[in-house]
Amino acid sequence: MGKDVIIALDFASAGEVFDFLGKFEEEKPFVKVGMELYYAEGPSIVRAIKERGHKVFLDLKLHDIPMQVKKAMAVIAGMDVDMCNVHAAGTIDMMKAAIEGLTRQDKSRPILIAVTQLTSTSEARMRSELLIDEKIEDVVAQYAKNAKTAGLDGVVCSPLEAGIVKAACGKEFAAVTPGIRFADGSMDDQSRVTTPAMAKEIGSDYIVVGRPITGASDPVAIYRRCVAEFIG
Repeated sequence: MGKDVIIALDFASAGEVFDFLGKFEEEKPFVKVGMELYYAEGPSIVRAIKERGHKVFLDLKLHDIPMQVKKAMAVIAGMDVDMCNVHAAGTIDMMKAAIEGLTRQDKSRPILIAVTQLTSTSEARMRSELLIDEKIEDVVAQYAKNAKTAGLDGVVCSPLEAGIVKAACGKEFAAVTPGIRFADGSMDDQSRVTTPAMAKEIGSDYIVVGRPITGASDPVAIYRRCVAEFIG
């Protein structure tokens, strides 16, 4: 699986999105459409971005009973996204249902990954608020194994845990890692973060970068810096 930098389009309107994407005259970055943008603009924003030539990761983190997830994924399958996701905490049965719904009649489907633990979740919070007493590394590894058992292509995890995922599930199982920050930048609200270069060394396949790029005075230059550090 090839490596790529995915830009998180953390905007609230189509106008902001296209103002931002218009800055990229040479590249067509892989982009992530998250909940804020999707709930503001609906499926039309995904189609519009695809028409401009970008790959799209639709980041809605589905987590519901298996039948509801299956039905929702059948809708997503018709949107021509390149990647989408569920919460691994929804169980193996839910993830299997997601695969069933996402698979088209010709057997093609987008990449499907599962969220292990959010990068804003520390082990202390996991223990005190979620009542999960295992080490966070062990929880991530088990959730990744469950996702692989269900037939998914990979997981979302902290870049600090990409190596753990690879060890548990094999090098072909994708590690998609948000929580990317530069050494000279702010951590914002993230707890488990690393740099693009470190993510490459640890084993990430895709890094998801939001505010360090979208909030920069020259986002194209920062995107290129990410690509240079992560892909080379």
